[in-house]
Amino acid sequence: MIAYQLSVFSENKPGRLAAVTKILSAEKINIRATTIATSDTFGVINLIVDDPKRAEAVLTKEGMMCRLREVLAVVIEDKPGGLDRLTQLLAQEGVNINNAYGFVLESREKAVFVVDVDQIEKTSKLLENNKFKTLDAEALDAIEPFHYMKY
Repeated sequence: MIAYQLSVFSENKPGRLAAVTKILSAEKINIRATTIATSDTFGVINLIVDDPKRAEAVLTKEGMMCRLREVLAVVIEDKPGGLDRLTQLLAQEGVNINNAYGFVLESREKAVFVVDVDQIEKTSKLLENNKFKTLDAEALDAIEPFHYMKY
């Protein structure tokens, strides 16, 4: 199953993330996960959203430079070695991870590790053959993480 990551390229200066979130909020597009990586003057905001194609369209319309990429959202065990099992498999098969981030679904049970890889079709088959479950865009949108803390 393929998921989508929206990457927004931006100057590294105050208010750039706020500009992205304002547009998505106005369009009622929900952000499910995000990471930000920056260098001195430039940054990339990676987003998993509930409507990736529409998000790309509205951000592009507003003059933002975006790219929608296919990624794999891999369900792993949330325990020591859960991520290692995945990364060892990918390394053994010569799959390069270009970008990745994760989040916990259920404490000490399940997590999701989102990977942008250089060989997505090969990796997808590899994961399936090794009994890893992947989530598509709809499944990511439907996630209701286990809340183990009271806020």
